[in-house]
Amino acid sequence: MLDLRYLLENLDEVRAGLARRGPAQAALLDRVTELAELRKRAIHELESVQRERNATSEAMAKIADKKSAEFTQKREAAKAFGEQLKELEARQKSSQAEVEELLLSVPNVPYEQIPDGRSEAENREVRKWGEKPAFAFAAKDHVDVAEGLGILDSARAVKITGARFALLMGAGSQLERALMMFMLDLHTREHGYTEVWPPAIVNSTALRGTGQLPKFEQDLFALTAEFEGDNKDKRLYLSPTAEVQLTNLHNDEIVEPGKLPIKYTAYTPCFRSEAGSYGRDTRGLFRLHQFDKVELVQFVEPGQGIEALEQLTAHAEAVLQKLGLHYRVVELCAGDLGANARRTYDLEVWLPAQNAYREISSCSWFGDFQARRAKIRFKKAQDSKAELVHTLNGSGLAIGRTLVAILEQYQQADGSLKVPEVLRPYMGGTEVLRRP
Repeated sequence: MLDLRYLLENLDEVRAGLARRGPAQAALLDRVTELAELRKRAIHELESVQRERNATSEAMAKIADKKSAEFTQKREAAKAFGEQLKELEARQKSSQAEVEELLLSVPNVPYEQIPDGRSEAENREVRKWGEKPAFAFAAKDHVDVAEGLGILDSARAVKITGARFALLMGAGSQLERALMMFMLDLHTREHGYTEVWPPAIVNSTALRGTGQLPKFEQDLFALTAEFEGDNKDKRLYLSPTAEVQLTNLHNDEIVEPGKLPIKYTAYTPCFRSEAGSYGRDTRGLFRLHQFDKVELVQFVEPGQGIEALEQLTAHAEAVLQKLGLHYRVVELCAGDLGANARRTYDLEVWLPAQNAYREISSCSWFGDFQARRAKIRFKKAQDSKAELVHTLNGSGLAIGRTLVAILEQYQQADGSLKVPEVLRPYMGGTEVLRRP
């Protein structure tokens, strides 16, 4: 979240930055500043009454005759001040809590150099890699390719769970696992990330730390079961992305000097309700309630965020390049930027059947926005003051969408599928998939 003091001291600058996201975002500041003023007033009143009570107590101490009318008057005044203080303290705490809760809904200020715009149509193309595959036949979509190979069974997935779930069979399951292992090997062996295998269930504190709560609760799957012990008073959810687990590894911690940058990667299943996406991408593997993803997260010092974003984006791109998949990189405009991010690059892979580029990874720099919420700090030296880290994350990659791209870009005229060379060691050396 934004720093309240910085926000109030630089109100015009923050308002102008949020206005780039849209008028409604900037309007949130009106209520924040109103509550901040109420909080300030309550603090001043509280301090004033405390001074008066202290003065009254000092005067009482100087009165020798404790049974005198003067002493009784001072005592009653001190008692009244005490009641007044209780009321003012409650009001101050209430306004403080309301300010903090509202700040959780205020988005990050976009980086100055990202393009203006209101929608994805105004995002800026940065670069392309590779060539679009050319077919001498009509390209099938990924569902037809996968069902033709007998590796995707959507009907049985619906029978087991419901719509927007997938069931991969045989070589399809092998491909999903091969992609997971290939991505993790690449990021750990070549890019220097530490692999983590985290829980798939996260608590509300972790989700607040990374910004999914309270603003995006409708996108989460909440658990209704009651848990004992440390989780007794915390609501639990299925994780929407390993960004939550990896970022919160250092929740409420101070990273020791010399330890930054820190880089983590993890495979996890991810769960999203896809609220607001009714009717979009209902066919196949592209937009599911449960999907697999390999995530990249970095913690860096302030001043290193832009450079780290370029590096992290290149790490995600390396997956597509080694798979030989044509894609492009776009920089999101201010109006299309995620609420927590300051700058974001999307990787969009080419899908021949759709004749379109579709998002397969989103790589973002958050500044200290998440770190302030999650209380993640570092020290440059043992005797220096703790500062907030900067956080970054990106998909490296969404596995199901990568499989979609392979099915479409590597399909062959006879219905078979060429296996990308880098995946063959994970597939027992198989070069081409054919229906059994």
